[in-house]
Amino acid sequence: MRYLISFLMYVFTPLSYVMAATDTSKEKVITSLANEPVGLGNYLQMFFGLFIVVALIFGMAWFMRRMGSMNGMAAGNLKILGGISVGQRERIVLVQAGEIQLLVGVAPGEIRTLHVLDEPITTQIESNSKDSSGFAEKLHAAIKNRGHA
Repeated sequence: MRYLISFLMYVFTPLSYVMAATDTSKEKVITSLANEPVGLGNYLQMFFGLFIVVALIFGMAWFMRRMGSMNGMAAGNLKILGGISVGQRERIVLVQAGEIQLLVGVAPGEIRTLHVLDEPITTQIESNSKDSSGFAEKLHAAIKNRGHA
C-alpha cells in the first residue's frame, strides 16, 4: 500500500506543477480574495459553527454523566466502597458484593482478589450517615427555611 501511494505521488506531482504553470487565472482570483473585507455573514457563520461545537461538547458531557450512573445499577448488590492508587496504573479497591466484601487488585488487563474479608468494614460514609443527616438533607432543610423566612 505504501508503495502504491509513493508511486501515485511520483506520477501526479509533476502534473500538478504543469497545471499550476499553465493556469494564471487562479492567481488573479486569489489576490482579489485577499483584498476583500470580511463581512458580517462570515462572522455569523463562524459563531454558528462555534455554537454547534460547544453545544456538542455540553451534550456529550451530559450524556456521559447520565450513562456514568449505570455502573452501580448493573447488579444492584455490587458497590465500590473505596480505593487507593498504589502505582501509576495499579489500584487496590474495596468491593462489596451482597454481604461479602472483597479486597481486589486492579491492574491493566488483570483483576485479582487479594483478600475476602470475614467481617465487613464500615466505611466513613456509612458511619456518618448513621450518626447525622447528610449534606443533601441539610441543604434541603436550609432551602425550605429560607423560603419561609
